[in-house]
Amino acid sequence: MGELTASLAHEIKQPIGASVIDAKTCLLWLDRLDPDIGKACEAASRTVLDVMRASDIINRIGSLFKKGPPQRESVDINQLIREMIELLRGETTRYSISVRAELAPELHVILGDIVQLRQVLMNLMLNGIDAMKDAGTDHQLTIKSEVDDNGQILISVRDTGVGLDPHLVEQVFDTFFTTKPQGLGMGLPISRSIVESHGGHLWASFSQQRGATFHFTLPTEIRVSSTSAA
Repeated sequence: MGELTASLAHEIKQPIGASVIDAKTCLLWLDRLDPDIGKACEAASRTVLDVMRASDIINRIGSLFKKGPPQRESVDINQLIREMIELLRGETTRYSISVRAELAPELHVILGDIVQLRQVLMNLMLNGIDAMKDAGTDHQLTIKSEVDDNGQILISVRDTGVGLDPHLVEQVFDTFFTTKPQGLGMGLPISRSIVESHGGHLWASFSQQRGATFHFTLPTEIRVSSTSAA
């Protein structure tokens, strides 16, 4: 129960935070001498989507622990990456982070849980952003998709931040282990559980120069497991 509570708190923090920002933005557009109804409606629509996304996260993460039936649908990985880049544009702009997408053409559409896969990618991207906040200049986040030697889809998220201690490369996936002052230590363990339930693998690598890279694979013929994340 402790892990479940922490996991939900971690995963819904971003969409709830985004909904607050969008709601405030809506009010600002309405509070002008000449209210911009169109932009206010756009902000209100984003608020609704953020709240719906938080609800989806709760339902899907809960299913990991309850061993519920997997939710499967066709997922275009490259399109998912583009959507996440756009979703986090506010964060990357705020910290002057340039984002580069290196997407392999004509990747196979896979069968998986798009909400869970979205959370994996979001968590890895947000970790990269956090690592670059206080890491000087030349902030760049690179998201790459390709087909590995085994025919699986390989997604990599690379940052130019403070880097990763080579002794912690595997420990960062331990439940409740965190290097962040305000961290819960649940994002990476949950992400690994999600990837493994899709038949893939998630791991980290460090650079001798700067930054860190997180990789995960997804088989093109995915059979989503209902194995518990606990």
